[in-house]
Amino acid sequence: QTQNDYIREWLPQKEDFLHILLELEAPPVPRICKICRKDGVYRCPDCMHQPLLCTNCCRTRHEAHPFHRIQQWTGDFFEDCALHMTGLQLHLGHGGAPCPSASSNELPPFSKKSRHATAGKAVDDGEWEDVDNIPLHLRPPVGAKYLTIIDVTGVHFVLVRACQCPNAASYHMQLFRAKLCPSTFEKPSTAFTFSVLDDFLRDNVECGTSGMNYYSKLRRVTSNVFPHLVVDRYRELLRVARQWRLLKLLKWNGFQDNKNCSKDGDLALFCAACPQPGINVSTTANLDHWKYTRTVVMDGNFKAEHMHERRPDDQVWLMDGRGFMVTNPPYRAYLKATPHITEKSPCNNHKAISQASASRGKLNSTGVGATACAWHGCFYPHSVVDFQKGERQLNMDYSLAHALSYNMTGINNVLCFYDINCAYMKNLQRRVDSSDFLHIQPAMKITAGIGMWHVHGHKKECYARYSPLFIKGSGWVDGEIIETLWSTLNVVSASTRGMTSPHRQELLDFQMNDSNFMKMIRMGMDIHG
Repeated sequence: QTQNDYIREWLPQKEDFLHILLELEAPPVPRICKICRKDGVYRCPDCMHQPLLCTNCCRTRHEAHPFHRIQQWTGDFFEDCALHMTGLQLHLGHGGAPCPSASSNELPPFSKKSRHATAGKAVDDGEWEDVDNIPLHLRPPVGAKYLTIIDVTGVHFVLVRACQCPNAASYHMQLFRAKLCPSTFEKPSTAFTFSVLDDFLRDNVECGTSGMNYYSKLRRVTSNVFPHLVVDRYRELLRVARQWRLLKLLKWNGFQDNKNCSKDGDLALFCAACPQPGINVSTTANLDHWKYTRTVVMDGNFKAEHMHERRPDDQVWLMDGRGFMVTNPPYRAYLKATPHITEKSPCNNHKAISQASASRGKLNSTGVGATACAWHGCFYPHSVVDFQKGERQLNMDYSLAHALSYNMTGINNVLCFYDINCAYMKNLQRRVDSSDFLHIQPAMKITAGIGMWHVHGHKKECYARYSPLFIKGSGWVDGEIIETLWSTLNVVSASTRGMTSPHRQELLDFQMNDSNFMKMIRMGMDIHG
């Protein structure tokens, strides 16, 4: 059956579906609590079958689900409500049970006294100006300590009771153990659930959702009618997401602490199929055999621009050089010490050569250059560089030199594809030898190639010399796979344009890491059919 066939089957039943949809807006008859059979006033659309519950049963049932969104029956309709209005409290430590050492003198939320305290007064939060015009479920509770918690189900005000035992951990660590990531540490007032942080990172790499758009969605999830009245925690989301990315990468790569993560590219995944001595190839193997040849491809991407920063000296680098982007200080030193030499191309007037010195004043970086494995399309760790003008040779030299030093001990044969290899490879060894920042093993034999699509833009002499069809041992490879990787990276490139340099680096690193991860998990599908 086709999609249209399924739609045609649905059409005669659409009134029945609509009737049920309208029925679900009304309370059940009789309107009693599903558990204790008393008067039912609350229902939870997030629970299966959205059961009707009394206040006590609603509070008890949601002790393990404090981020569900509930509704209250007003006599005419179900109105959006919040679990803290039922008296729900979140206890830290003791498996979610109240701490035996904690004081119980605090007023419960929305008691008569606390309700009276809010009447006609502004809530003690700069976000709220006119309390009378704000729906009750969007007002933070008064008269008790609360935490603003952001979850995939929206923004919640939750009354949190910390463990008061003598050996209890600090408050922010208790929150983290409860899978709540605090935005600050002295007196945290906002926290993000692990679920919402994972969801944001997944949305970011898969859909390119920016932090602003994602938080805008959360505000609408909280209140589709009054999203502008939901507290703004966008800046906190950006900050905590940076921390969360680093923690996830450290965990995934087996680091117990950040101190042991000291090598270039330590937090990056690389290709599982490319030969890596000591990892997937024995160090005693004959690494000069053609089957152990490393096949790489280089290219530039001018979509990944970066604007000048307002405060370039006030930066916090979390993982500089530990991913795919090269370490910033040595790269800057290399650029400062290396002159750009314009070499005349013996071939056609290629843009990568003719526009290499093109400058764009408003941009700190005009794009990025990268090296990837030509067979499987995985980015090389610690080999992605920023362009300052066009696609200059000195930028690509730095990328290639670092790519050829990654897990290459004993491998001396390299097949390198690049759009302008006819000009680029002419003086590569001379440029490497004259630089204190570049190193390529003297015994390494680099065979130059040009991808099957780009080679047709060259002179006919280049086709015979650089086409992979005529390079011995190249196999059936097109040398253009890196072009397909830019579409994945450009999912987030637009949102990184105005970020700080560290934040941009982390986001691009995470996107490239995800690209390599998806390549790896799909390799098995291709191998096994």
